[in-house]
Amino acid sequence: VQLQESGGGSVQSGGSLRLSCVVSGYTYSGYCMGWFRQAPGKEREGVAAIDSDGSTKYLDSVNGRFAISHDKAKNTLYLQMIALKPEDTATYYCAADPVLPIDYGFHSDEYKYWGQGTQVTVSS
Repeated sequence: VQLQESGGGSVQSGGSLRLSCVVSGYTYSGYCMGWFRQAPGKEREGVAAIDSDGSTKYLDSVNGRFAISHDKAKNTLYLQMIALKPEDTATYYCAADPVLPIDYGFHSDEYKYWGQGTQVTVSS
């Protein structure tokens, strides 16, 4: 299984980006997929997660600004980000697991598969 993120970049405060994560070799029917981020000197934190039933969860600080979605036909996970703030600056990672319940969607240690990350930089 391979996960490949793209879509990161540098934007000004208030701008938008859409991150993509193409998943290949994933043969499980169920999943929990998530987006995590890690800023320099900080711990990795869960930003958004979605499961195969369509249930989602969001970090409080991004709720209403970020939207996670999964296109099953394209095997691609997305994170639409609007109203970006400088504190959103981080490396963003996608992750997938075939059995993790959505309630544990922000437990990074529980995910089996990870991407390499894409950098998001928001300037004020």
